[in-house]
Amino acid sequence: MRAWGWIGLAALIAAPATAQTVKNGVDAWQRGDYATAVKDWKPLADKGDADAAFDLAQAYKLGRGVPADLAAAKRYYGVAARHGHVQGAANYGLLLFQDGDRKEAMPWIEKASEAGDPRAQYVYGTALFNGDLVGRDWPRAYALMTRAAAAGLPQATTSLAQMDKYLAPEDKKKGLELANQLAARPMPPISRQALTSPAPILPPTRTAEARPAPAPARLTPKPRAAKPEPAKPAPAKLASAGGKWQVQLGAFSTEASAEAAWRKVSGKAAALRSLRPSYEKAGAVVRLRAGPLADRSAAERACADAKAAGAGCFPVAP
Repeated sequence: MRAWGWIGLAALIAAPATAQTVKNGVDAWQRGDYATAVKDWKPLADKGDADAAFDLAQAYKLGRGVPADLAAAKRYYGVAARHGHVQGAANYGLLLFQDGDRKEAMPWIEKASEAGDPRAQYVYGTALFNGDLVGRDWPRAYALMTRAAAAGLPQATTSLAQMDKYLAPEDKKKGLELANQLAARPMPPISRQALTSPAPILPPTRTAEARPAPAPARLTPKPRAAKPEPAKPAPAKLASAGGKWQVQLGAFSTEASAEAAWRKVSGKAAALRSLRPSYEKAGAVVRLRAGPLADRSAAERACADAKAAGAGCFPVAP
């Protein structure tokens, strides 16, 4: 088996003349003759051949046979994506997402996710859970994260464990049923790590959006542990000058979105008004945190007030 497991697979069943040309490139690549492989693939890629475009994009990304050029790689991933190549769509969407073009990226990530690419399932499942860029849909998010975890993505396994803390039993059941349906579809191979590693899923910070099927109430966070006692209105001093605890109020696609969320929740939750917000970049998201707080008890009181105002919240230890 060649190291690059998915290069040119469809070429073996394409039209004879095209298949032979793409296969010549694959054979050259296996011999280590990367320049010849690129020479074979480029004319076909420029004419819209999906497999040649994907293979050429890989060459540009890795800098083999051509100078490394991520912009050129993204361009050819786009050609492959527009001609129906699943991994091409996934890589194109993930690169767009990584470069900040999240709205343009999401339709490609969704397509690749539905086709079974586990990296795309992880990213799209995260978006569905947080209601970021797409409508919130917890059962579908759970299903996609289950499939991505089954494919061996460690980030998905971590996120799935976090989802378990918030899903109502009915939503989890629906998610598992959908995951079983997705499992019946063929899943494309994945032989290298995702191009982008978004931060693990975080508790949502917005009120659940209405969906046609499940009642919105099911989509609100439901930790299994008992909720702490609600904080009294306008606590005197939750903030502590020497404290190192914080609370996390969500993760957002941009700092502007995080700032807007802070204005909204701090306007409703009296306990947060004495705290100082911070906006921390974590992979593809911006974490909204606030502090300083003296200890876990103070952080839990702040979170109780935040949750009463309709926001997600959890304490962050020093």
